[in-house]
Amino acid sequence: MDAQKLLDLVNSREFGKEFADLNWSGSFRDYLDIVVERPEVARTAFQRCYDMIMSYGTRTYTEYKKEITHFTFFDDPVDNGKDAIYGLDVHLQKLVLVFKAGAQRYGPEKRVILLHGPVGSSKSTIARLLKKGLERYSRTPQGALYTYVWRNLSDIVGMEDVMPDPMHGEPLHLIPVERRDAVLRALNQNRDRSRQVFIEGDINPASRYVYRALMEHYRGDWEKMLENHVEVRRLVLSERDRVGIGTYQPKDEKNQDSTELTGDINYRKIAEYGSDSDPRAFNFDGEFNIANRGIVEFIEVLKLDVAFLYDLLTASQEHKIKPKKFAQCDIDEVIIGHTNEPEFKKLQNNEFMEALRDRTIKIDVPYITKLQEEIKIYEKDFNSVSVPHIHIAPHTLEMAGMWSILTRLEEPKKANLTLMQKLKLYNGKTTQQFTEDNIKELRKEAKREGMDGISPRYVQDKISNALVVDKGGGCINPFIVLNELDSGLKAHSLINNEEIRKHYRELLSEVKREYEDIVKHEVQRAISADESAIDKLCGNYIDNVKAYVQREKVRNPFTGADEEPDERLMRAIEEKIDISESRKDDFRREIMNYIGALALEKRSFDFRTNERLHRALELKLFEDQKDTIKLTTLVSSVVDRETQAKIDVVKNRLIKNYGYCEICSSDALSFVASIFARGDVTKADKDKQP
Repeated sequence: MDAQKLLDLVNSREFGKEFADLNWSGSFRDYLDIVVERPEVARTAFQRCYDMIMSYGTRTYTEYKKEITHFTFFDDPVDNGKDAIYGLDVHLQKLVLVFKAGAQRYGPEKRVILLHGPVGSSKSTIARLLKKGLERYSRTPQGALYTYVWRNLSDIVGMEDVMPDPMHGEPLHLIPVERRDAVLRALNQNRDRSRQVFIEGDINPASRYVYRALMEHYRGDWEKMLENHVEVRRLVLSERDRVGIGTYQPKDEKNQDSTELTGDINYRKIAEYGSDSDPRAFNFDGEFNIANRGIVEFIEVLKLDVAFLYDLLTASQEHKIKPKKFAQCDIDEVIIGHTNEPEFKKLQNNEFMEALRDRTIKIDVPYITKLQEEIKIYEKDFNSVSVPHIHIAPHTLEMAGMWSILTRLEEPKKANLTLMQKLKLYNGKTTQQFTEDNIKELRKEAKREGMDGISPRYVQDKISNALVVDKGGGCINPFIVLNELDSGLKAHSLINNEEIRKHYRELLSEVKREYEDIVKHEVQRAISADESAIDKLCGNYIDNVKAYVQREKVRNPFTGADEEPDERLMRAIEEKIDISESRKDDFRREIMNYIGALALEKRSFDFRTNERLHRALELKLFEDQKDTIKLTTLVSSVVDRETQAKIDVVKNRLIKNYGYCEICSSDALSFVASIFARGDVTKADKDKQP
């Protein structure tokens, strides 16, 4: 491919059309035509933010008998999922409802939105998503908005010939206040409320100075003044260009200056215009000024100096700011801040800050408490594309996520429920003992769940360390990562309590035990993965159950003799799914009734549709085959050729069916072999032994 083809990819016809659309300009009359046709161009900042979120669509699902809305926008379609938010649909739904109420002028548009939660819980990511989304939305036809530029000023006003409105004001603000009601009545006639236009606020001091000078020059001929001196332009929001999107980060108390929010005097121009109260000698470039029509983010907002917090009061409630030596000027923007819990507690305990608390809508952003959502965070950063040179063994990220979730959960009050069982219930597993209503109750009684525990950042850092050190020689497994997590606890900057550190280490041991069960199960399934053998075993079991229920005998396929049903075989399978001796008759009759019902519908019985029975058959087949494979010989240095061939078959199954590689499949087999070699079986396994 030559250079010209590469240039053609940039300078395409679509690129030129987009440039023309985004740089549209016209007269005030042209803009009024646009407003008549598309009133949404004159939306408020809250309306624009809400419409931007909804433009990406939604889907609903039911969890714990409650309907929850998932907003596609928070999957970050703008940036291909780079800042996607996982597992916080309930809290994001509350945030979007605030935007919806603010868009409908019900009150939240006069409040500071405060994202509150522990470190690393996605507060900054949510704010970044909103800024990024609004920036992209302003470039679309649906999100178009406009501002104005003053022209031909040098001869009349005595300043630069061209002056863009310094706060990107709404062109409709140029309509005199006393004429607005009549204009709006005509404009909104026969429109429903959702498409009505409102004009709120007024032009800023710099534009007011120009406006008054021009009106005086034209002897009050407002239309002629607009025709000769006002050009309306398309406004594209941009954080990098400081247009409509602002960000303020607290600094050292000695260096904080409120002019960073509301603008400052341009001392170079004082000599030119003769006064520091002349708006032509003032830079309206504070974060509040430049964020007009869009959104302003306050990073760690409660670390601001008290003087800054006072600015927030009028900016939120009155939609006004007070630049130095000027009257209050109007703003229209979403004010969103985020803070952690210690800072929020200081706000609650400060009796002098009641006014700010009253003007704040707090949205909790806790840690994720659902395992499958936590895993998505790590899979996004550590996958075959981002880490192509090192294989990440199956369940490695799952175990890291499991531990981080366990640290965030509160101990269940039910005596027969462990923390690990609670994690599984939250992750979607239900049993006869614990229904959705029970899970809903568990969530309600855990008031602070998700507000404490280990941050995803810590886990990400330790996974990164494991990848860099590469102790697995090209593959990292769960034990490598769990040991890395353990070793980092000693120096963890946010753990200052030895009891908490000890508790976290106990949870790591719990996760390792859980992994042992998982990897054992997978190796067992790989060994007993012969579908034909399982089919044969299942057929044998069903034949014996049928004979038992109907009080018949079973024909021996080898001798041809009629024999009693094989009770030992049936019980060996049933014990795997915890069918007690007293319940065996009922269970066997249930199976035959089910098979009979299927036969009436001309359908055949398939054990694969019954997960418990399928698992029991696999375990039985594993018990029958493990001795022939001699798995325990893996821990010795000598393995005969026949056994090695069988082991290679199992390894290939692990690689093909479960995502293992050569390294971690060997590690998994060796680990499971060591368990059997030392006779270290779980209590459940012992209970199942005859």
